Amino acid sequence: MLQTTYSSPLGKLILLANTDALLGVWYVDQAYLGAKYDLAKIDHSGSPILTQTTEWLDDYFSGRQPAINRLPLAPQTTPFRQQVYQILTTIPYGETMTYQQITERLTQLNHHPTGSARAVGGAVGHNPISIIIPCHRVIGKNGSLTGYAGGLNRKRKLLAFEQQN
Repeated sequence: MLQTTYSSPLGKLILLANTDALLGVWYVDQAYLGAKYDLAKIDHSGSPILTQTTEWLDDYFSGRQPAINRLPLAPQTTPFRQQVYQILTTIPYGETMTYQQITERLTQLNHHPTGSARAVGGAVGHNPISIIIPCHRVIGKNGSLTGYAGGLNRKRKLLAFEQQN
């Protein structure tokens, strides 16, 4: 595995990849930094995937709305959370979805009740690939801005940024 840092307008990000896919994007000061990885033991070096990711982030922060499928993503997590993250990737740029709507989509996908808004919230909160898997686009049922591992201020800024572009 390899990692690098990226200086975003919202703070420094740590990018982590293996030879096949992107594994993580975290703010250096966020909750759940590094997920289960010991970032102190992983080399700081470039790779084609990390280069693609920095280009994707450059495009994103320039307002060019890059497609998520441009990057090979491989969040290492449970099957339930994998499904939640797959749904997050379908939320259009500049739009939002509630935790309850994600729960309803999971139920449709699995043809039986799956999870709860609280379980979806846990998955969203532990998203290891911030910004690219757009957990910042998930809001409360009443439209309120709820938790974001990178902080609510960053969530507000990301949503406002997407509304402007």
